Amino acid sequence: MTRCRYYTATTLDGFLADEHDSLAWLFEQQHEPGGLGDFDAFVAGIGAQVMGATTYEWLQEHEPDWDPGPGQPVWVFTHRDLPVRRDGVRLVSGPLADHLDAILASAGDRDVWVIGGGDLAGQFADLGRLDEVLVSVASVVLGAGRPLLPRRLDLELLAHERNGDLLVARYAVKGTRTD
Repeated sequence: MTRCRYYTATTLDGFLADEHDSLAWLFEQQHEPGGLGDFDAFVAGIGAQVMGATTYEWLQEHEPDWDPGPGQPVWVFTHRDLPVRRDGVRLVSGPLADHLDAILASAGDRDVWVIGGGDLAGQFADLGRLDEVLVSVASVVLGAGRPLLPRRLDLELLAHERNGDLLVARYAVKGTRTD
């Protein structure tokens, strides 16, 4: 069964990006290939990517050659007209529930990578379709910015290890919290 996996990085105080959507803090962190959270190993199991417009625009501006899965479908949730610079990018709007079956089908027998932002990952959780959170926690405190996951969730720690400056943890999503 196709899993939906939120693979991301965060600061110690729980932010994906600063208040200006900068990820500069992340690129200052030392990490090593291999081990838990290894990007190449993770991407090898991915069949489709899903992201919000802000993440997509950041990648277009800062990583124009971004293509971790050549030919892989990339679903971008947006309410704006955005440039499409590679094959496979699908701009969609409306509720995630309206597109979820197509997203899952596009991944084939592989997993769906929920890249960001945190609210989009939360929408997957709201539908009971966020299966895993794989997060690298940096020893950085921003004080404000884009939250990692603006939802109340119950998680189960499956694994953790150090990778350079990062603490990498893998969690199963048990469900949303109502209390």
